Amino acid sequence: MDPISLQFGFGFGLVSVGLLFLLLVIVTLWQSFEIVDAYEKEALTVFGEFRKLLEPGINLVPPFVSRTYAFDMRTQTLDVPRQEAITRDNSPVTADAVVYIKVMDAKKAFLEVDDYKNAVSNLAQTTLRAVLGDMELDDTLNKRQEINAKIRKELDEPTDEWGIRVESVEVREVNPSKDVQQAMEQQTSAERRRRAMILEAQGERRSAVEQAEGDKQSNIIRAQGEKQSQILEAQGDAISTVLRARSAESMGERAIIERGMETLEEIGKGESTTFVLPQELTSLVGRYGKALSGSDVQDMEGLEGQEFDDDTRKMLGLDDIDEILGQIEESAEMDVEELEKEAEAVKAGGAGADIKSADEVIEEMDEEPADGEVERET
Repeated sequence: MDPISLQFGFGFGLVSVGLLFLLLVIVTLWQSFEIVDAYEKEALTVFGEFRKLLEPGINLVPPFVSRTYAFDMRTQTLDVPRQEAITRDNSPVTADAVVYIKVMDAKKAFLEVDDYKNAVSNLAQTTLRAVLGDMELDDTLNKRQEINAKIRKELDEPTDEWGIRVESVEVREVNPSKDVQQAMEQQTSAERRRRAMILEAQGERRSAVEQAEGDKQSNIIRAQGEKQSQILEAQGDAISTVLRARSAESMGERAIIERGMETLEEIGKGESTTFVLPQELTSLVGRYGKALSGSDVQDMEGLEGQEFDDDTRKMLGLDDIDEILGQIEESAEMDVEELEKEAEAVKAGGAGADIKSADEVIEEMDEEPADGEVERET
């Protein structure tokens, strides 16, 4: 061969070996460093043997003979697929849930269980079915928090051995079968109709009670008004009688004289020229003339009213007329004030009017047992 060709071939071989060596060095360095994220931990195995957990940052590992397995140390969410279960009262239901877990010990999660996510998910499915099977249908629909607590309690013990902590379990939906849903809808509709009928009946009864109470109040006010009217009318008659008695006392003898003069005038109109007058009348006429003319032909006292005797004055109450009038006025004012107070009390339904409110009447009516209930109790 040509020496030049041999030299070129030898040089090319050296370059190739150098490149291969450089590449080997680069790959070795690359395999010797492991970068771990801040939210992870990695399990390191050398020749298949567990060595340690790699912390976040840059870690030196044996090249080519080591392997790492990453574990997310943050809270993770696992969806539990929809599960079918039979409740204790033999009602089929379907439910799904969400489980929140967190890796607390990456070494146990690596060595004690193959796939901790799959294991927790399967365990949650079976636990969900078991918890629903131990409850009645109404409880599964109403007691979500109780279901969540039971599932979490059942998951805690096995997951602790895997280095996993179950932080929370939330049941998203619990749905009964379609037939059960239709029956529940019919039951709900019937219950709503029953409540509507009860409310309507209570409204009618309340309206009747309110109307009766209003009629009662109106009758009481009307009766109070009539009573007050009669009292005022009687008081007016009493005042009129007393005033007439006082007027009669003031008239006295003057009224008798004036009546006598009218009689004389009628006598004078007659055709007869001879008249017979009683002595009492002539005496009264003389006294009347003295009073009118002022003549001193005959000494006499002036005309004065004839006074009542003591028994008559006491019977008519003439001596106490001012006191009687004051009492009547005071009584009238007090009666009017009392009437106004009673009317206001009646309108307000207060205790003074002795009228029960509509709510009290309805409560008393509700407390009275129906005929059917009495028969059942006996």
